[in-house]
Amino acid sequence: MNKVVTRWTPTALRHASALILKAAGSSAQEAKEVADNLVMANLKGHDSHGVGMLPRYIDAVAEGGLIPNNGVAVKLDIGSLLTLDGQRGYGQVVGRQAMALGIARAQQHGSCIMAVGQSHHLGRIGHWAEMAVEAGLVSLHFANVLAPPVVAPWGGADGRFGTNPCCIGLPLNGRQPFILDFATSRVAQGKMRVAHNEGRQVPPGYLIDTHGRSSTDPGVVVVPQEPGPLGNLLGALMPFGEHKGFGLSVACELLGGALTGGGTWNGQNKVVRAIYNGMLTILIDPKRFGTGADFESEAEGFMAWLDDAPPAPGTDQVLTAGEPERRTQTMREINGITVDPQTMAELDRVAASVGVSDWKSAGTGVSV
Repeated sequence: MNKVVTRWTPTALRHASALILKAAGSSAQEAKEVADNLVMANLKGHDSHGVGMLPRYIDAVAEGGLIPNNGVAVKLDIGSLLTLDGQRGYGQVVGRQAMALGIARAQQHGSCIMAVGQSHHLGRIGHWAEMAVEAGLVSLHFANVLAPPVVAPWGGADGRFGTNPCCIGLPLNGRQPFILDFATSRVAQGKMRVAHNEGRQVPPGYLIDTHGRSSTDPGVVVVPQEPGPLGNLLGALMPFGEHKGFGLSVACELLGGALTGGGTWNGQNKVVRAIYNGMLTILIDPKRFGTGADFESEAEGFMAWLDDAPPAPGTDQVLTAGEPERRTQTMREINGITVDPQTMAELDRVAASVGVSDWKSAGTGVSV
């Protein structure tokens, strides 16, 4: 495979991505919002949720599963309890609109429980936790994924559900927030797409092939394979933490899918290129909880205790959730974002499909 990659400035990549989105039917404002969100994922080091998702989004628009210029519709509103319908709109827009509503209610009432269903791919869930902590709120997020299943249950031999992310954000007085954001699979599906595009193998224990055998080839969950016993053309990711991660995956499916009304994966779904998320979000204002002063002092004491932990051999220091992303963002803001040649080819394909032939000229991509 050609190993030449293209390095983009963040500004150029945002502009180029927005051109494709606008040509696919989005308003200028929506195209900018979605592009900004995707590039922020790249900046944070989560290329799995960055501009490499654009080809699938544009394919989903063409198939009718993703509807540009749609936003949230309120289905239930009783103050501190909200039920919202994403109406198959871009999750980057739906998520921002939903969080704005939930944050306002939590600031008004002290807390808010919010259900969002039928949103297209919400992207990096940590982005929504960052919105909450910026407003001084604690946030908990449980999401499911309605798309062809790519994660096997612990002890199972084929995919039965999605990567079902869980995320927790806490504002910390005088220091950067704690942002825990992870897929309940051993690794995110998008990271396997990136590894496949870059021609890399992955460590043992991440994947099984269509016959339930351990594999190190990320292609087993990216491109069709030899059919398995049940006719499945793809292998599956494994849950993290064996039965523990499997249990949390099921909890995310039931909370994010069943409880929100967004739907669960049960073998009857007809999703092809679209990716739908349901998400249950709990927002808490610690200042209204009656323990605000204790929270600040105890959280600071504990975080300082962690800071003083001696590093293990071969490491520089203990990093808590959110710190690796912030470090990566600082470096990529300076050094740019690299895009592998396979992803560039996929972007070329979908750009041409919506009539944009010069999208790369909008930026300053430089081969390296």
